[in-house]
Amino acid sequence: MASIDQTDIWRDAYAPSLEAIEQLAREAYGQLPDDFRALCQDLIIQIADFPSDDIFEDMALETPFDLLGLFEGRGVTERFSVENGELPNRVTLYRRPILDYWAENEETLGDIITHVLIHEIGHHFGLSDEDIEDIEASVSAA
Repeated sequence: MASIDQTDIWRDAYAPSLEAIEQLAREAYGQLPDDFRALCQDLIIQIADFPSDDIFEDMALETPFDLLGLFEGRGVTERFSVENGELPNRVTLYRRPILDYWAENEETLGDIITHVLIHEIGHHFGLSDEDIEDIEASVSAA
């Protein structure tokens, strides 16, 4: 039996682009507590479709869909001095694994991106999982 899409939102929709995911990540970042964001001033946030081959091999991933995000660098708790030639800390969110996770779970895309971003930034600060959950709760409550 044929039916008509009454919502009219999915018929012409495409999967979110790298730019769309980046915009959602920027919005999520903007919702973080001010004091938390102030400590992130040198942190680079970027979006890629998948982890690079080097990361895939280094982390011994089974599939490129196994990693939603990655913090690279030295966390704030490990940085006592800046060494010459040291790259800034970076968080990368992986679009395709995030979209795959979104398709398989009952969460909004924005909530998933927020969770991954907070989790990876939490590594930047050396936060515990409990601390990360508290930050997520403060964002959800806002």
